[in-house]
Amino acid sequence: MPPAAEADPVMAHAGNQAAGEDATVALAAQLIRRRSITPDDAGCLDLIADRLRPAGFRCEFIRRGAVSNLWARRGDQRPLLCFAGHTDVVPSGPATEWQSDPFQPTQRAGLLYGRGAADMKGSLAAFVTAAEDFVAARPAHRGSLAFLLTSDEEGDAVDGTVAVTDALARRGEVLDYCIVGEPTANTRLGDTIKNGRRGSLSGRLTVRGIQGHIAYPHLAKNPIHLLAPALATLAAMVWDEGNEFFPPTTWQVSNIHGGTGAGNVIPGSVVVDFNFRFATASEPEQLQRRLCAVLDAAGLSYDISWTLGARPFLTGRGALIEAALQAIRDETGITPELSTSGGTSDGRFIAAICPQVVEIGPVNASIHQVNECVEVAALPQLAAIYRRILEQLLPADA
Repeated sequence: MPPAAEADPVMAHAGNQAAGEDATVALAAQLIRRRSITPDDAGCLDLIADRLRPAGFRCEFIRRGAVSNLWARRGDQRPLLCFAGHTDVVPSGPATEWQSDPFQPTQRAGLLYGRGAADMKGSLAAFVTAAEDFVAARPAHRGSLAFLLTSDEEGDAVDGTVAVTDALARRGEVLDYCIVGEPTANTRLGDTIKNGRRGSLSGRLTVRGIQGHIAYPHLAKNPIHLLAPALATLAAMVWDEGNEFFPPTTWQVSNIHGGTGAGNVIPGSVVVDFNFRFATASEPEQLQRRLCAVLDAAGLSYDISWTLGARPFLTGRGALIEAALQAIRDETGITPELSTSGGTSDGRFIAAICPQVVEIGPVNASIHQVNECVEVAALPQLAAIYRRILEQLLPADA
């Protein structure tokens, strides 16, 4: 851990909890101080486990590869509600571009600055303090409460949450509800709940031609020229119409690689990277067949390697969403929008073992940016939202 900053009359630095300081803000600051760049947890999970054990949680570290994961559970009965999230953060970029050290939590004008403040150490802190307060007030609550935390969400995500869900599936531990702490709000805490995410299907297409001198095109076959009409067709295709919860599936090219670097050589092949973001209205196998049909109709000689990054998931109206809506209305006075927009999240892994998954977190405007920040007042408010959900879904026995 870096040394604490000296006192500054303009910038108040958060650290260990001072007298009168909010517990959620203080814990968020402790987590931000840890340089937990993927996949290095930098002690965040140990800090959280040390907070959870006195509240009766059994803490189990599940390590795979270079990744640390924490499964902490209190209780053995159902229903089981799980808080899920990640301790890892993306690199800060040049520290000189930040107004303050990205790993020195700093408060200015009602905002807490630091890498991970919004994505998602603020949510982790709110999870912990919500659980502590809930257990203290209702030690005999129904069901069970758990934490599923990883240090591998911002990276390849192959040894993180999926390693824990695999382990839970093997031993038959079933989740009933899961709240993921991803930053979901657009302009104000509570304005948006993610109740699903689109799937992601990527492909690398290699189209073969015949290399040759650019002055003798009749002796070569330019694969870029051969592919161009098919690319135009694919770019114009309507893959589906979406549905009530999801926008239509999209297809986008991200990279095209061709040529030898010489200006007088027709390339022998061209490589195209592309991605589908798809709704529940389409299956990945269906999208693959339709794309290949276009390439076949164009008479191309090609290969494709496919990567299914995520299947779409959706949580419809039910106990978890109703509890979340009520909790947010009670704490903020607003009714959230249900949304499935944005990229993928670890909810895609959890949905395989949990029928109801939602994402609720702070405003996402600054995530992955220089000067990432979160409203200081939003952190205890977020903890209160989480606690209200617990009170509704895991009430005390009569």
